[in-house]
Amino acid sequence: MATPPTSAPPLVERVKRLLLEPKAEWARIDEEPTTVGAIYRNWVLVLAAISVVCGAIGLLLFGFNVLGYSYRPGLGDAVSIAIINYVATILSVFVAALIIDALAPTFGGTKDRVQATKVAAYAMTASWVAGIAGLFPPIAWIVGLVGAVYSVYLLYLGLPRLMKAPADKAVGYTAAVVVVAVVLALLAGLVAEAIMPFGGNRIAP
Repeated sequence: MATPPTSAPPLVERVKRLLLEPKAEWARIDEEPTTVGAIYRNWVLVLAAISVVCGAIGLLLFGFNVLGYSYRPGLGDAVSIAIINYVATILSVFVAALIIDALAPTFGGTKDRVQATKVAAYAMTASWVAGIAGLFPPIAWIVGLVGAVYSVYLLYLGLPRLMKAPADKAVGYTAAVVVVAVVLALLAGLVAEAIMPFGGNRIAP
C-alpha cells in the first residue's frame, strides 16, 4: 500500500537535504501536496530575505569595489537596494516558473503551474544559501558563483522529475530555461540600474 504524501519538512532540514541528497529530495518534493502561495510563504520569501539581508549588511560594513571604483552605501541606500533586490528575486522565481511551465511540452513534459513553481523555488536554494557570503563581499562573488552552478544542477535534476519530461531531454530543457532566464535577468538588470540609488559614499581605491 502506497504511503500518502506528507507535508514539507522544516526549512533547515529541506535545505540540508537539497544540498546533500538532491535526487532523493526532489522525489519527496514531487509527491508533496502544496500550492503556489504556500511555496512562496514557506520558502521563497524566507530564503530570499536571508540572502538579501546578508548582502545589505555586507554593503554597509565593507562596500564593494569594481574596476578600482569603491562604493559604500548609506543606510537609506542599503535599505533601498535590499528592497529592490528582494522584489527582483521574488519576481525572478515567478518568471522562472512561467518559463518552466511554458517550455514543458516542448521537451516532452507536462504543464503544471504548482510543479513548475516547486522547481523554480527549490532550485534556487543553493544560490540563496551562498548569498549568506554577502556578509563579506570580498568572497561573495566566488561563493555566489559556486551557488549559481549548483542551482543549475538542482534545476537539471528537478525539471525531468517534477515536469514529467524524459530524462534524455533534461540537458536541453535546463539549457533553455537558463538561457531565457538569463536574458530576462539582463533586461531586468538594466531597469534596476536605472532606478538604483547611488547616494552612498565613494571610497578611495
